[in-house]
Amino acid sequence: MIALGHPAAALVLGAAYALSAGWSAPAARAEPVDVELIIATDVSLSMSFDELRIQREGYVSALTHESVLRAIEDGIHGRIAISIFEWAGDGAQFLIVPWTVVATREDAERVAAQMSESPPRSVRRTSISGAILYAGDLFAESHFAGMRRVLDVSGDGPNNSGRPVAPARDALVAQGVTINGLPLMTNMAPVGRFDIDDLDEYYANCVIGGPGSFLIPVTDWANFPEAIRRKLVLELAGPWSPTWQRYAAEEAGVLKVSALGAYDCLIGERRWGGSWAP
Repeated sequence: MIALGHPAAALVLGAAYALSAGWSAPAARAEPVDVELIIATDVSLSMSFDELRIQREGYVSALTHESVLRAIEDGIHGRIAISIFEWAGDGAQFLIVPWTVVATREDAERVAAQMSESPPRSVRRTSISGAILYAGDLFAESHFAGMRRVLDVSGDGPNNSGRPVAPARDALVAQGVTINGLPLMTNMAPVGRFDIDDLDEYYANCVIGGPGSFLIPVTDWANFPEAIRRKLVLELAGPWSPTWQRYAAEEAGVLKVSALGAYDCLIGERRWGGSWAP
């Protein structure tokens, strides 16, 4: 596993992004943006009320943070398109913010206000694959032409509902989407038999993927607001920018890139005892 702070990692990831830039020709009528970004947040029952609140408030504050706004302004077009949904079990996805352009602080504040309009709902099971498939539909419905497309997934456990996660990940990555992760390893809620200790390794091997993909583990909710701010800046800036290089160096040993090694990506299904278990 390569730490993103390593110079070689920056060169490799930067080259990968450059090669992926031509994933498709933008439609003539599509509005050009620097990034089409989807944020997908876990609201499964394993998340406590306090965790759901901190997660929602963390994203709301991050979207209007000066560092995130600066990353948007520094883009070639100076604007992004963003969509946000919450997810839990298979078929349980709730669109919070439909595709919206963010170019100014006022735009970001409107998105933050939309996120704050209703409390997060909590639903059974954990289907990361369902979230990835839903994100794929959102990208297909987008009327924007992003230079990059990024799915940002946060969650506190492995996939245990719906399709296996790795094939869903691979299918979306094949469409030119980069999937980044924010594994929540805080254990604020009671630890159950469906939890795993190495959720960061699970995300590295089974969830994230695509050019420049990375994850930031969160082991303490006190660090969540800063973690999501840094994650958004990295996603918006891209690995060729000085901002990305500086943040990556500061996060050396914390950021992880896609591993794709020998890992049981069905561990969540096996623990649940579902249809995908042997």
